[in-house]
Amino acid sequence: METKTIIPENYKSKLGLYDTQKAIGLLKKSFEENLCRELKLKRVSAPLFVEAGSGLNDDLNGVERPVSFDIPAAGADAQIVHSLAKWKRMALHKYDFRVGKGLYTDMNAIRRDEVMDNLHSVYVDQWDWERVIEESDRTVEFLQDIVTRIINAVCDTQEYINNKFPALSGNVSRNVKFITTQELEDMYPSKTSKEREYEIIKTYKTVFLIGIGDKLKSGKSHDGRAPDYDDWTLNGDILVWSNVLGMPVEISSMGIRVSPQSMAEQLKKAGCEERSRLPFHKELLAGNLPYTIGGGIGQSRLCMLILEKAHVGEVQVSIWDDETKKSCEEAGIVLL
Repeated sequence: METKTIIPENYKSKLGLYDTQKAIGLLKKSFEENLCRELKLKRVSAPLFVEAGSGLNDDLNGVERPVSFDIPAAGADAQIVHSLAKWKRMALHKYDFRVGKGLYTDMNAIRRDEVMDNLHSVYVDQWDWERVIEESDRTVEFLQDIVTRIINAVCDTQEYINNKFPALSGNVSRNVKFITTQELEDMYPSKTSKEREYEIIKTYKTVFLIGIGDKLKSGKSHDGRAPDYDDWTLNGDILVWSNVLGMPVEISSMGIRVSPQSMAEQLKKAGCEERSRLPFHKELLAGNLPYTIGGGIGQSRLCMLILEKAHVGEVQVSIWDDETKKSCEEAGIVLL
């Protein structure tokens, strides 16, 4: 089997193992403080697993298999979360968060069907966050303002870490290019979605790509997105150019969440109308949940970018295939 690992020419980590561990701790603490300041968030505890029939698990692209197990003492079947996209909205309602306030949590997941390469691991760690908004905030302008605040938190953290570790030079641009998936398809109609992303992010370095999940004029979606948490017209991905890898890195999938009307429409488009009978979906369709915006920000990927690493295994512990381990060892890339 041919490895999918990219080995950058003449790559050598700028930080040794000890400093890498120290930097990861400082980076995560700094970013959490910066993100909370920018978005007015409070930390909450969150589940590692949810009941299988609750409708709370994130279905991602709809094909990934959750890790499932039974709990005899509770008489229930459980699933390791893929993300907390839907759970957070329920939590904001339960904990009585007000408009303009939100929550964040450390989310750990196992995605058993994930590919293995420089950016992907079966172990996923991210900051999951969610904030209550007014119905009138459900606009592209509000979405862009929140994205700008997140990038400011990222760049403030980058500056702090670079001051602590002068060997690092900075990788993330504070200037965000906003573009819709349809505009991007119009620019590069003959290219694939990933090829389009490569071209725009190589040019602008930090990009927020708006509108993921629905079909474009070509009849194809830019990428898959579950129909029951993001509004497909008010969501997007934050993508940043990696100088080390010479390619785009997605650090966040996020968006303004579905209203009762948009969820009903998206469930129908996706052929998933049976989900409307699940507890979470019934609550949302009945108008019992607050309007929110939220997303996930990859912890390991942000560490990779700011610490200028070539492989996600340099900043997290996971299980890797033999070819990945061999190619990294030969290139002097130390997997934790």
